[in-house]
Amino acid sequence: MSVAWRIARRELRGGLRGFYVFLACLALGVAAIGAVGSVREAIAEGLRENGAEILGGDAQIRFTYRFATPDERAWMDGRSMQVSETVDFRSMVTVAREEGTDRALTQVKGVDDLYPLYGAVELSPDVPLDQALAGDQAVLGQLLADRLGLQVGDRFRLGQKEFTLSAVLIALPDDGSAGLSFGPPTLLRRAALDGTGLITPGTLYESSYQLKIPPSADLQSMQQAAEAAFPNTGMRWRDSRNAAPGLTTFVDRIGAFLVLVGLAGMAVGGVGVAAAVRAYLERKTAVIATLKTIGAEGRMVFATYLIQIGVLAVLGIALGLVLAILAPLALAPIVTAQLPLPVQIAIYPGPLAEAALYGALSALLFTLWPLARTEQIRAAALFRDAAGPSRGWPAPRMLLAMLVVIVALVGSAAYLSGIPTLTLWAAAGVTGAMVLLWLSARGVQALCRYLARRPALRGRTTLRLALGAIGGPGGETGAVVLSLGLGLTVLASVGQIDANLRAAIAQDLPEVAPSYFIVDIQPAQLDGYLDRVENDPGVTRVQTAPMLRGIITRINEQPAAEVAGEHWVLSGDRGVTYSATPPPGTVITAGDWWPEDYVGDPVMSFAAEEGAEMGLKLGDAVTVNILGRDITATITSFREVDFSTAGIGFILSMNPAALQGAPHTAISTVYADEAAEAPLIRDLSNAYPNITAIRVRDAIDRVSGILTGLAAAITYGALATLVTGMFVLIGTAAAGVRARVYEAAILKTIGGERGMILRYFALRSAILGAAAGAVAVLAGALAGWSVTEFVMEGDYAFQPLSALVIIAGGVLATLLAGLAFALRPLAARPTGVLRARE
Repeated sequence: MSVAWRIARRELRGGLRGFYVFLACLALGVAAIGAVGSVREAIAEGLRENGAEILGGDAQIRFTYRFATPDERAWMDGRSMQVSETVDFRSMVTVAREEGTDRALTQVKGVDDLYPLYGAVELSPDVPLDQALAGDQAVLGQLLADRLGLQVGDRFRLGQKEFTLSAVLIALPDDGSAGLSFGPPTLLRRAALDGTGLITPGTLYESSYQLKIPPSADLQSMQQAAEAAFPNTGMRWRDSRNAAPGLTTFVDRIGAFLVLVGLAGMAVGGVGVAAAVRAYLERKTAVIATLKTIGAEGRMVFATYLIQIGVLAVLGIALGLVLAILAPLALAPIVTAQLPLPVQIAIYPGPLAEAALYGALSALLFTLWPLARTEQIRAAALFRDAAGPSRGWPAPRMLLAMLVVIVALVGSAAYLSGIPTLTLWAAAGVTGAMVLLWLSARGVQALCRYLARRPALRGRTTLRLALGAIGGPGGETGAVVLSLGLGLTVLASVGQIDANLRAAIAQDLPEVAPSYFIVDIQPAQLDGYLDRVENDPGVTRVQTAPMLRGIITRINEQPAAEVAGEHWVLSGDRGVTYSATPPPGTVITAGDWWPEDYVGDPVMSFAAEEGAEMGLKLGDAVTVNILGRDITATITSFREVDFSTAGIGFILSMNPAALQGAPHTAISTVYADEAAEAPLIRDLSNAYPNITAIRVRDAIDRVSGILTGLAAAITYGALATLVTGMFVLIGTAAAGVRARVYEAAILKTIGGERGMILRYFALRSAILGAAAGAVAVLAGALAGWSVTEFVMEGDYAFQPLSALVIIAGGVLATLLAGLAFALRPLAARPTGVLRARE
């Protein structure tokens, strides 16, 4: 090894010539993964450090449909320095004007005098919160005030009561923990809600209690004590250790997915790494042959060049880590402005170490093959092969070593990403795409060889030259199709998924979705409500159902989470309804509905798909906590519930006697012509100020905006992969300059004109780009289909526009790279080139 190190050190004195693509590919891959990981860690750290402010307290206890009982409140007061009570629900803001009444959906937050325990409410103008909320005054979010055309001092109505706008709400300190909201906020005092008629038995609202706890208190112990003191009451605990679990999970998943996109970029860079190492070793053929001639063993030659590549890999990884550190620091203002939560931009060793690990394993994996092929080849074969690359297979132990590195790379990615299943599928997808691209490259070569010999192409000299060059031995076909094709495959996959999402949102849902969801219809209002909507000629369909909210706490007398894991049905409270007979259109998949006059023990019908995912079966006993009361019902049937129609769908439906006497409201969906929507909602709001109308189109637009941002983030990651592919492409074109100079000299000697030679180079590049793009479209379509059908459970349709953009991009990329390195071959004098070749 000392001899190998000495030779390697002397070789490295020659500089970095030939390794710029190697360094660029490795550095970009490491930088992308490190930067994404650093931003994810910065968000996580911001959530940890500001957990109490985001949550509104050191701990939070929430209830649905009710406020805390005196015993529960006494328990909180006895263990906290301060307790702030808030109530949260959706409602309609109305503004009466001479020309008509304007209405808008809002998320109402009623607070007490202690709110907020942490942080501060930002208002415009900047007035004290207690002054802004004095008496019947309230503040509205900027978007809501603008939408209704309200200025400070104007009057508006909530329910049956008028309020005065005292200020515009800029930001709430605990806004990050609220989750998805379909309406801008309204903030007012809890006591000011008296007389609005909005908080009545059965109204859908949530109360929360923010606790300011002594620093010495142990949050875990307090949570256990609360759950033990008030079991099966529907109480939900959250504390500053995980103030915004939805945001945390979302950030983790997006960050992990972007890391996987970064690993795909590392695979693209790996192609460039392998190509650079192979080209370097081909230039060193004479050196390797000389070493073997004077007695060097294959292992020593392997060690010599492995040391060189290792030193350069360390340099490339170091450059990547520097970029990974600088990028988040430079983009900190943009990242902070785009995210509605605190971000602590800093240098985090963990993500950087993870990126360095991926970089080292990728560099080792993609250099082992070209390095290993030099070990078993005799010096004579190397001398004879001086004009072209060696073709031998590595020794079995080297193949085993490569397999070990692959397992280490995929295994570490699966472990560190936190989503091993997705990682393994992504790794399989990248591997499959690379195999498909490699086979396609071979297929393109064979097809071009075949076409170049066809009599039909006689007289088309430029085209035959291009096809012959692509189909001939050596050349850049494999490197171009692999590197550019893999980058375009990632983009094609994202494009197909994004286009299908947009198509589903823009086309499918509006055809079947209702115009409005109407919630909080009191039982006494239901007859009048139905009389208005059913007799409206513009209304095509109306559905109503009683609705309560409940939390599944136990399954077969065991904690629900122990039976069904972290299924989304158990993540919070769910809608519960009752019906004596199956609603119209109900499809029973197993079991039977209860008799219409059934009055026995509680029974329920469960959603079939969700029940199967949770492992439920007929006869299982499910305990649901509703308004603090446990109701245990036996599953007697499973039924289809199609949430994609955006209509009424309940996971749980019980027999009416099981919920007899429980205060509740009704929910309704209204399918109406667009022209009938505004008069209908105006009449309903005037007659029943307490009801809330949620326009489905607004909800769809809100979700669409979130999905658009998600698709944009993933697209940026995919573009980074494509940038790496462009470096490989440029490196491949640069490495082929010497061969092209010789080709141009030969063509000029036999009468080729500069224009014809330029067209030949351009046509060759364009064909390779089109081939890479076409294969990428095929692989991207397969990936898009699998994600759309099996992950998002939607209908997939091939999106031709996205495919055409990918193919055009492939052609343009290779064309530009090829033409950029065509100037030197065109300018070279044939005599000088041919004499040097002799």
